[in-house]
Amino acid sequence: MTQSAPPPVAPASTPEAAPPARHDPTGRLTAASMLGVLGVVYGDIGTSPLYALRASLLHFEAGGIERWEILGVLSLVFWSLMLTVTVKYVMVIMRADNRGEGGILALMALAMRSSTTRRGRWAVVLIGIVGAAMFFGDGVITPAISVLSAVEGLKVVNPVFEHAVVPISLALLIALFAVQFRGTHSIGYFFGPVCAVWFLVIGLLGAVQVVQHLEVLWALSPTYALQFFAFYHLEAFFAMGAVVLAVTGAEALYADMGHFGRRPIRVMWMVFVLPALALNYFGQGALLLSDPAAIENPFYLMAPEWFRVPLVILACAATVTASQALISGCYSIARQCVQLGLLPRLVVTHTSATEEGQIYLPQVNFALFVGVVVLVLEFKNSDSLAAAYGFAVTGTFIASSILAVLVLRRNFGWSMAAVIFVFAPLVMMDVMFFVATALKIPEGGYVPLLLGVLTAGLMVTWYQGRQLLFARFRQDSLPLSSFIARLPQSRTIRVPGIAIFMTGEKDFLPGALLHNLKHNKVLHERVLFVTVLNEDVPVVSDARRRDVTELAPNIHRVLLHYGFQESPNIPRELELLNAEGLIRFETMQASYFLGRETIVQAAVPKMWPWQQWLFRLLSRNSVPATEFFRIPSDRVVELGVRVAI
Repeated sequence: MTQSAPPPVAPASTPEAAPPARHDPTGRLTAASMLGVLGVVYGDIGTSPLYALRASLLHFEAGGIERWEILGVLSLVFWSLMLTVTVKYVMVIMRADNRGEGGILALMALAMRSSTTRRGRWAVVLIGIVGAAMFFGDGVITPAISVLSAVEGLKVVNPVFEHAVVPISLALLIALFAVQFRGTHSIGYFFGPVCAVWFLVIGLLGAVQVVQHLEVLWALSPTYALQFFAFYHLEAFFAMGAVVLAVTGAEALYADMGHFGRRPIRVMWMVFVLPALALNYFGQGALLLSDPAAIENPFYLMAPEWFRVPLVILACAATVTASQALISGCYSIARQCVQLGLLPRLVVTHTSATEEGQIYLPQVNFALFVGVVVLVLEFKNSDSLAAAYGFAVTGTFIASSILAVLVLRRNFGWSMAAVIFVFAPLVMMDVMFFVATALKIPEGGYVPLLLGVLTAGLMVTWYQGRQLLFARFRQDSLPLSSFIARLPQSRTIRVPGIAIFMTGEKDFLPGALLHNLKHNKVLHERVLFVTVLNEDVPVVSDARRRDVTELAPNIHRVLLHYGFQESPNIPRELELLNAEGLIRFETMQASYFLGRETIVQAAVPKMWPWQQWLFRLLSRNSVPATEFFRIPSDRVVELGVRVAI
């Protein structure tokens, strides 16, 4: 049996499973790191001013927008940025790193270390699955709404362009997805400068308006937000459902921490990104105070007429940058899901010879492309799509908060009082956002909900199926120690060559060996039992990558450890072991024996019928182990085995 992706379990006693809080890569504050942070981390949240404030006020424009309503919504936007982004992510959650890495799955892996019961581990996995599924939903909607909102600036330049918005948006998105296979390394140099210019421009445009209408600064007081809620009560949640658009992309601060370190991310947020965003939002508010009719598109109407065409071009470049960062993030999350046993094997193409993180997943790229095109054709404008946006983001916010509470309390030693004091208001904010976006389900919020449910159902089914598969394998297989003990008396014929048996359970005999003995009646002169173990850390050090145990003369067990951000390469590891003198390995003498499972229904099935069907479908369409483990296809012998679950 090959190991597709084992359960994300690492023994608590191993060095790699020790709490990683002591490893604190703060990151160097260099010009390159600061530009990189702008292009990768802040692209999504940086383009939110294109549509967030306008979408927040549209629900209240029927009877005319009054001054206190503008100040109230503006106050909600500002304090959402402060609480959700500054306090929750920048100041708190970024402390909970998994050996320097962040993101919902890194947080899930950390939380699993402190979960001692099977039910507790399953609950943590389920929360991680929901968060990852919602992230994929966000990955479909963000490129669509970002590019649409940027191109819609052409309608402000000249209404004649109204019918060209959708075709131009589709052309940009098609071009974006078409070049993904080339990798982001070469075009990545442009991301940072583009976003740096973008933040400077939007901050300057906002500052000009604020200086002309200083009364807008009253919105800095949270009393206007409270007054807005006191007057509108339940209806205020409609505004909150759009206010959340201002904080979409906050998860990227934590998810990309491993690329840059926490210090550049924190510094750039506090001294550059947050001031630019706040100035732009307050500038739009100032414009609306002086001219409520500017609600048509306050972002573009802030700019002088001569600058609107260049602003549209800059906005398109910025939104493409934001979309690229999210697409790349989906690739990384998908690979982590595969390594953690939440998704079947996928094709992973490395687009850089020097950087492990530069990857391209064609199946994920195609799924995102289809979803984005369907959304653009269905909703046609950013106002309609804004109703569908936000639900996936708030789902990820809640999942991150729950996991962060577990990790900071159990792994990092926070007191219960500290956890309650810090997270009570933050979780309350997350719940308010979630309820507000849930109210938009009939208007379009069903899109991310449907995507999230489908993705989560797929991951739960795969994880549960693999757990049952490994349990059945352990139940039916012969312990490896028993086979080794009986081998000298078995009179088994040994033939020249090297047999490499891939097995997902290091202490049990692989089914491929039993089938080979049963049908061919021989055993190779040298035998290697190779098991790939996926650790709950991002990257495994080279010193712990390979473990070799001699079980009998010319029979070795090889354990290869990989982190959830790494891709296995079996031949390379075996060649390194040969170079170190730990085993004898010659590529041209080696034969790889793999078991291909055929899933059948047990007499008493442990999965629902639809899950049985889905699991069999996923198993059949999973990338072959030869490709996933980079095994030469001409050296492989596959032996089928039927497994009832």
